[in-house]
Amino acid sequence: MSANINLPRILRIGAGVSRLLPEVLDELGLKDPLLISDDFIVSLGWLDNLEAQLNEKGFTHNRFTGVVPDPTTDAIAAGLTVLKQGQHDCVVALGGGSSIDTAKAIAAMANRDQAIRCYKVPQTLDDGLPIIAIPTTAGTGSEATRAAVITDTETQEKMLCMGLGLMPVAALVDFELTMTMPLRLTADTGIDSLCHALEAYVSRHANPFTDTIALASMAAIAKHLRTACQEPDNREAREAMMLAATQGGIAFSNASVTLIHGMSRPIGALFHVPHGMSNAMLLPDITAWSISGAPARYACCARTMQFANSSDSDEVANQKLIIALRQLCSDLQVPTPASFGISKAQWQQAIPTMAQQALGSGSPANNPLIPNAEQITALYDTVWGN
Repeated sequence: MSANINLPRILRIGAGVSRLLPEVLDELGLKDPLLISDDFIVSLGWLDNLEAQLNEKGFTHNRFTGVVPDPTTDAIAAGLTVLKQGQHDCVVALGGGSSIDTAKAIAAMANRDQAIRCYKVPQTLDDGLPIIAIPTTAGTGSEATRAAVITDTETQEKMLCMGLGLMPVAALVDFELTMTMPLRLTADTGIDSLCHALEAYVSRHANPFTDTIALASMAAIAKHLRTACQEPDNREAREAMMLAATQGGIAFSNASVTLIHGMSRPIGALFHVPHGMSNAMLLPDITAWSISGAPARYACCARTMQFANSSDSDEVANQKLIIALRQLCSDLQVPTPASFGISKAQWQQAIPTMAQQALGSGSPANNPLIPNAEQITALYDTVWGN
């Protein structure tokens, strides 16, 4: 079996590495970055700090701060307008998954004329301006992936885009930037990372390289996520979660996500549920449905996260896995779609569209147990009030 592995060319991990941007730009021979971020990061003064570092070293630069949650094609268009006002030779993302995905799309579309919807999966974006990612949340792993999710403003479809043009050439992974993350964001992004690792391990495209990274990510998240939520100043937990997020990104980027992410994206697009939270809404039920497709693999996940003992049979380990995932979601106060405020009527009306978009993304085909439209519809029914 062969595996095609793609990673950032430069990956710096640890406290303070976010201050190494000028050094990394020099290493890559880049001179004129467009900095991409959002209003919250601006309010913290972090973008000003980054610009001060660049000014001190004599770099030309500009900023685009029109990033929106769940980035849209309109936001990408606005960013491209700013990009084309200068002679920028790269983009730098400072922020969470939305900032990084926005930067990726802007970089990949810089020299393209068609709309980005023309490049959603199964099409690919295989070139673009160099991307440097500085994540401020421990969750999406987007700093180490060749994927971006963009919402089509016209259709409200959450489009999955893939290709080497979306892979950052460099990532500066500094856990100190996550110390200010509030509980809800810590919980949602942490479960997003867990989904990345779990789905990568059970994916039909899993391979020995991604397996070891996915298991390491799962083990760290199971150990440290609750602590990171309960003790936001705990540096050990924050550092472990940040590394686990990057590991999860590496794992799923090279092994693919599965049914959870396939069903999650339409929920986020149609009901504006944060991405990590919509994954968490699905995690226990979709895992329970999928186990029969790879019982030994799911049992290994349960043991790795210490939800089950080494002496447990696969069947017992998998029962304990589902119980533990439900307990984790309960402890972190993950809402159901119903308790989030989505009415039964709204949910039922949206199910056909959500099922179609889930299948169209291609992710369900990577699942150990591959669903059809009717089965996805039934799963959406199950998830609403559980």
